[in-house]
Amino acid sequence: METKNKMGTMAMPKLIINMSLPLMISLLVQSLYNIVDSVFVARIGEDALTATSLAFPVQLLMIAVAVGTSVGINALLSKSIGAKDYEVTENIAATGVILAGAGTLAFVILGIFCSGWFVSLFTDEKTIGAFCEEYLSICMIFCAGTFVGTMFQRFLQSIGDTFDSMVTLIAGALTNLILDPIFIFGLAGLPAYGIKGAAMATVIGQWVAAILAIILNKTRNPYVNIRFRGYRPKKSVLKQIYKVGLPTIITQAIGSVMVTTVNAILMPFSSTAVAFFGVYYKLQNFLFMPMNGLGQAAIPIVGYNYGAKNKERVHSLFRTIIPMAAGIALLATIIFLVFPEPLLNLFSASETMLQMGIPALRIISVTFAFASTTMVLGYSVSGMGNGMVNMLGTALRQFVVLVPVLYILVKYAGISYGWYAFWVSEVIAVVYAIWAARKELREKA
Repeated sequence: METKNKMGTMAMPKLIINMSLPLMISLLVQSLYNIVDSVFVARIGEDALTATSLAFPVQLLMIAVAVGTSVGINALLSKSIGAKDYEVTENIAATGVILAGAGTLAFVILGIFCSGWFVSLFTDEKTIGAFCEEYLSICMIFCAGTFVGTMFQRFLQSIGDTFDSMVTLIAGALTNLILDPIFIFGLAGLPAYGIKGAAMATVIGQWVAAILAIILNKTRNPYVNIRFRGYRPKKSVLKQIYKVGLPTIITQAIGSVMVTTVNAILMPFSSTAVAFFGVYYKLQNFLFMPMNGLGQAAIPIVGYNYGAKNKERVHSLFRTIIPMAAGIALLATIIFLVFPEPLLNLFSASETMLQMGIPALRIISVTFAFASTTMVLGYSVSGMGNGMVNMLGTALRQFVVLVPVLYILVKYAGISYGWYAFWVSEVIAVVYAIWAARKELREKA
């Protein structure tokens, strides 16, 4: 237990790369779940693609609750390990497992009773509605893999083991990739399940990742031991978990609310616009995953060194991580600017979608450098126990500013001008994030 942890000793640039690279790969692979589903589902038809776009916000909400809770656990575990308080570490880990179970139960109940109601809010088209309800109910009722897998992956990340976390996600994504065409189109002697098959492949992949994460924690994580004998929930632990976790849940959920609201704005004008926005959001998520990897690696690094009272290393992380994120963002911008048509054609884009989507991707991509700075600053500050900066920065860039500006532009200037709303929201968000992060560093580090 007393061996030196790399988070307190390794040179900061090397440490960030060492921890974030597996996370980047993990998140890139994880984002393939929805992209692969959409690529195969698009071959069924644009109605099926629109259905998965309408279902996507609920999937984002599930991920928000799972990731937000586990981020709170991650930050607290890293801090307790840095302080060598292993009794508290055990209590936090047991609490994390219980919270993962509670999240699963909540979404199973919602999936059984509310999936049809949700679909009815956004479309009267019978084909789209039937596709959406079928896909969504399976993803919700069998969502345990999402919650359990995410929690146990964060247990690994809390000790700096991002490689094994990556392995679990790759295993799940490969499972999904293999099963998608088999279940959707009826290969290997199985019946063609269509959109239902895409959902089946997704949840099986999530379960594979979860089971492997449990095994790797049991065999390769000496710091985080889960013991329920004598366990008593502690209000102080729950409070600290959700001091970081609740803002992160809200932060993640903002994406769900934003996509839902944008779909509602676009649907009266064009179902193709809804399908395009779903495609864009999944592409953007895929290209943003390296920046998310940097940010998520920052949480345990900052938490460990903050807990160990090593303030210089905390400052060093901030100085190092922002240029890294900006460089990745620039690469993503170039990809969107140069290859918009091939990106859209991955999803069997119609001529109407290409005419709308090519200029839209180019307009939005200009903002990626601003978005990357907002993201990594928010994650880094979360490592010091303050999730509010991440939450407010995300709220500004994805909802508070974006949605009303988008609505005004779409209504009065047309859909083609609506995408400039991203320019306004990202600039305002990055100004706030820089100010708030500097304030937090002055006060705490």
